[in-house]
Amino acid sequence: MKQALLVVFGSLLLYGCQSLPSAEDGIEADAVFVSASHCLNEYLDDLEKVHYGPCLKVISINGEEPAVREDGFIEIPAATALTIGVSCVYRHADGSPIPATMENADFAVGRNTFAEAGQRWYLHAHKQARGVVGCEPTLSRSVYPTYDTD
Repeated sequence: MKQALLVVFGSLLLYGCQSLPSAEDGIEADAVFVSASHCLNEYLDDLEKVHYGPCLKVISINGEEPAVREDGFIEIPAATALTIGVSCVYRHADGSPIPATMENADFAVGRNTFAEAGQRWYLHAHKQARGVVGCEPTLSRSVYPTYDTD
């Protein structure tokens, strides 16, 4: 019985180690990953179509142009205060950008914002896809921002 448990435990341990990302992926224990760009969309059931919401693109980290990884994320040091510069733009019904709506904003990150290393984060231009204007960056762990219910 003990041998069987040791074999199972050893197999699980080996499987877990093989599942870890390699150092070649650039994942370090002291970094988080923020999506370099993200667009909000909302499917409208009553109209049976997609409403194209605003898009956000990270344009700077502390005033410097960020390096975007192949997976579309920017590596940022965890537990570090910094400023993320963003550009937001709204889109026409066909999904193309509306240049006149482009607006830049800064998003302040505190030391506690990205406290847990290795996580992926998304900045959204707003909390929702419809009925919004301006560039009010919202941070989320999901491709879908969290909505306030108040």
